[in-house]
Amino acid sequence: MGCRCTGRQRCWSASGGTDISRNTVAGSILKLGQLVQPVVNLLRDELLDAPMVFGDETELQVLKEPGRSVQARSYIWAQMTDGSGQNGTGPPIRLFSYASSRSAKTALELYAGIRAGAVLMTDGYDVYDAVAQAYQLEHLGCWSHCRRYFHEALQALPKEQRGPDQLAARFIALIGKLYQVEAQARREGIDANELGNRCQRESVPVLSEIEALLLVNLHAVLPRSQMGKALHYLAAQWSKLKRYVEDGRYSIDNNAQENAIRPFCVGRRNWLFADTVAGANASANLYSLLQTCQVNGIDGYRYLRALFIALPKAQTVDDYAALLPWRIDLRAA
Repeated sequence: MGCRCTGRQRCWSASGGTDISRNTVAGSILKLGQLVQPVVNLLRDELLDAPMVFGDETELQVLKEPGRSVQARSYIWAQMTDGSGQNGTGPPIRLFSYASSRSAKTALELYAGIRAGAVLMTDGYDVYDAVAQAYQLEHLGCWSHCRRYFHEALQALPKEQRGPDQLAARFIALIGKLYQVEAQARREGIDANELGNRCQRESVPVLSEIEALLLVNLHAVLPRSQMGKALHYLAAQWSKLKRYVEDGRYSIDNNAQENAIRPFCVGRRNWLFADTVAGANASANLYSLLQTCQVNGIDGYRYLRALFIALPKAQTVDDYAALLPWRIDLRAA
């Protein structure tokens, strides 16, 4: 799938006294990634039935894609549930999907079948608005992304001018107060109901301060300046950003999804690209299974051993459902 990945597999095999060609290793991984598709499909069904789903996407280069140049941008779309018992009803899921496009059409296809009324947490990429509208979802905005815009605006100033009285610094301080409420709740271990009550008491007044500061300054700075971009992002996302205080189960940001997609991004630095679309799909499937194993505290190697032993015997939907990471019998692995 990627040149460095297969190269390392060859080194490991050679150290064990067996020299396996790069093509053989790549072909084997590709085949395994295709064989697990029924299990990945069931993972998707479980994810789309969750009450809260997080979404994000990252670039992936595919060298041999029909009708597209080597330099064309392709994408891995990441979706997850948190499975904490507060925001999720089942085990946490990490799902990766390859697509050549970052369009609304692609997003709508990936979220087709999601539970109506579910909560969708994303950054400000506008295709997610289309998803939320089409499938009647509660759409939450990400305060972490919002804060980054103000941080960039502050960093754009000369160092000696980055004092607490700067407009960007004032927004950052207010956003920090929102996070303080969340951090204190985590330290105390309070439940979602109490967190919701606390947000109403402590976070809602801060949101009012942020909104007032926004309205006063929105048209007082150049729209294309760093500060202007931060203010207009906040204004455009406001209805989604303020929604998290309505329910203690809602998340204040999309950081959980960004953390979930990070292993793929780290891996991409090593293997650089996928050779073919089939390889990209196989890679996404295997990442989905292994990252779901990891977040559920399951040994990924033992899981894959058990999975590939059991897969040839699976005939029915129930057989495949028994092979999900949190259901499979690992005793034979």
